[in-house]
Amino acid sequence: MPRSNRARGAADTAPASVIRCAIYTRKSTEEGLQQEFNSLDAQREAAEAFILSQKNEGWHVVETRYDDGGYTGGNMERPALQRLLADINQRAVDCVVVYKVDRLSRSLLDFARIMEVFEKRGISFVSVTQQFNTTNSLGRLTLNILLSFAQFEREIISERTRDKLSAARRKGKWIGGMPVLGYDIDPKGGKLLVNAHEARIVREMFELYLKHGSISGVLQEIDELGWRSKEWTTAAGRKIEGKRFHKSTVYAVLKNALYTGVVVHKEVAYPGEHERIIDQRTWERTQSMLQQGACTRGAVAKNKYGALLRGLLFCAHCGTPMMHTTTQNGTRRYRYYVCYKAQQKGWKNCKTKSVQAEAIEGAVLNSIRRLGTDPHLAEAVLAECMNQLSRRREDLLAEQDTARRTLRQLNLELARLAADTSEDSGARFERMGSMESEIRKTEHQLDGLARDIRSCEENPVDPEDLRQTLAEFESVWVSLATREQEQLVQLLVAKVGYDGVTGKVTVNFRSTGAKELCQGTL
Repeated sequence: MPRSNRARGAADTAPASVIRCAIYTRKSTEEGLQQEFNSLDAQREAAEAFILSQKNEGWHVVETRYDDGGYTGGNMERPALQRLLADINQRAVDCVVVYKVDRLSRSLLDFARIMEVFEKRGISFVSVTQQFNTTNSLGRLTLNILLSFAQFEREIISERTRDKLSAARRKGKWIGGMPVLGYDIDPKGGKLLVNAHEARIVREMFELYLKHGSISGVLQEIDELGWRSKEWTTAAGRKIEGKRFHKSTVYAVLKNALYTGVVVHKEVAYPGEHERIIDQRTWERTQSMLQQGACTRGAVAKNKYGALLRGLLFCAHCGTPMMHTTTQNGTRRYRYYVCYKAQQKGWKNCKTKSVQAEAIEGAVLNSIRRLGTDPHLAEAVLAECMNQLSRRREDLLAEQDTARRTLRQLNLELARLAADTSEDSGARFERMGSMESEIRKTEHQLDGLARDIRSCEENPVDPEDLRQTLAEFESVWVSLATREQEQLVQLLVAKVGYDGVTGKVTVNFRSTGAKELCQGTL
């Protein structure tokens, strides 16, 4: 190994026989840093051995450590490097020793800047595993050649990594990142596994948006229920607590196509390996309403003119939402529902075009009134309501069965860990603590499922209550404020279809809303 000459600027602050050597170490990722002897320790050990071999020249290691674990060499945004440069400017260091050149930098431009600082302060630079000396021109040329290859290698690695991630996404694989509400990351293979409790929250968030037609309405109910965002633990063991939802986080959930079982890469959706949480019809209705809300700049959420069918009315020809709009003639204002496709792409693209708001809203209200006067229609709604309650109960029982199996596996694994004394005690106790936390979470989930199942079994729809409530619809309706009338329609109606050619109006009732109406939750 060549010997580095004494730093030219060191004479001002150090004895002639002493060369103060700072060891700089770096590792690009945090993987393995938690080990007792890691890559940074290995680099430092090699550098200390080299400095010891130069003891006769007056070399000794400064006490300050300059270790950057988990920082890329592609830029200079590294805390230990910045501290090293600051100490160099304070003339507290005479020589910098690294294991390899690319530990200091993988960018030729950044390395030139660092070397400029070294030369200005008279700092020598030594790489333990490479033959060069920066105190002469040949050494500096050799160093620049090495850095050129290091930068080239970094760029090639980056390109390969991007290509690999793209290929993985095209195959529908989860490639990492922050965990998403509704899914857990499989510790065995990095796949996404449905978290039954969180998945239920996600489904209800979509249902709340379809009910209210506004993110503000969803947020209000979420706050009342006390829901929080995803709670998870990093690979390093740091716990990330769940936080209150905001409009932006609710919007992110409603726009996340991952919930439909796909992986999106460069605006193209690929079938994912994970199980879907949201069915396609719910997803498409939600996206249409979100798009409609964006086009009207929040007019749908505010409902300034009392549109009863906001988020419910769809064009029978093209399947797109019909937006509420108004025109004014003098002091008189006229309300319409307009096909979104016709409005955006031209009237010739849809036969429905538009319909007067009062006419279509009146037709829907007449359909609701018929529920109270037509016994056959009321019985059909009641039967569908019972079917939905039955399906809901079956889904809850399935979730309960899954949670029970999970709890059983967690308890078995906890017992195995408690009995296994061959594993390192620190790591074992850490895993046991994490497992106990999962057990408590699963038990809490089972308690919630049990309450929901009891609610389905103990609160069925009473046919006589439904008939009486619907029969009294007219007297109830006229006593409601505009906002309350809209809520009532949203509670009873799931979707309204309008055919502009035939004038036919199709009303699909939300039969679970009939149950809520009978129980007085409006």
